[in-house]
Amino acid sequence: MLPFTTPIKNDIINKNLRGDKMASIMIIDDDMHINDMLTQALTNEGYSVSRAFSGTEALMLLENEKPDLILLDLMLPGLSGEQLLPQIKGIPVIVVSAKAETAGKVDLLLAGAADYVTKPFEMNELLARITVALRKGGSGSNADVMRFADITLDMQSHAVTANSQQVKLTRTEYAILKLLMLKSEQVVAKHAILDSISFDTPDCTEDSLKIHIHNLRRKLKAVSGKDYISAVWGIGFMLTDKESNE
Repeated sequence: MLPFTTPIKNDIINKNLRGDKMASIMIIDDDMHINDMLTQALTNEGYSVSRAFSGTEALMLLENEKPDLILLDLMLPGLSGEQLLPQIKGIPVIVVSAKAETAGKVDLLLAGAADYVTKPFEMNELLARITVALRKGGSGSNADVMRFADITLDMQSHAVTANSQQVKLTRTEYAILKLLMLKSEQVVAKHAILDSISFDTPDCTEDSLKIHIHNLRRKLKAVSGKDYISAVWGIGFMLTDKESNE
């Protein structure tokens, strides 16, 4: 099956420039056919492309070059995509994989991926997601910083601020906030929160989750004056900039 299902439209992106230079994208995929097609499609769209066919090769290339964005397959020889992702710093990464399990997608987003696209995909959608990731990534220095309203979360230092003031969180509170920021303005079910943070915080249970979220809400409100986390009765929680009615 082809990795994309619709023809490429050259009017999706008119100019793919970063400042005064062409934006560069590294493709990391061991499938020669897919790698070749992505290379051709991105080159046609005006991107500068470099390629790697294993996680180990990609790591070696990244010692000498810093692309503006990386397309990363997961099932790679040598280092897998899951092993490689934590070693990529300051570069937005879009995971492009046939693995479609929701829990796996969430884990990779929490691990620092900018986006996740499931194969097979439509090329126009991938091009749009690349544009968004490059826009959010800026020069690359902000690729590891998440923002929602006046809350910032640095995924490298694990520092959190609200209203420009530092907020000291526990490991569990940090994991919960990161997930809610990834899913901002969306209701996240309690079981989904527990599943997503279980690797980092195995001690968190359904009974203790409400306590952790209560403490997180209190800490954020203490410095911002806003109640950012709303409880949706019987379902879960949502990060919102609207006033909570709870």
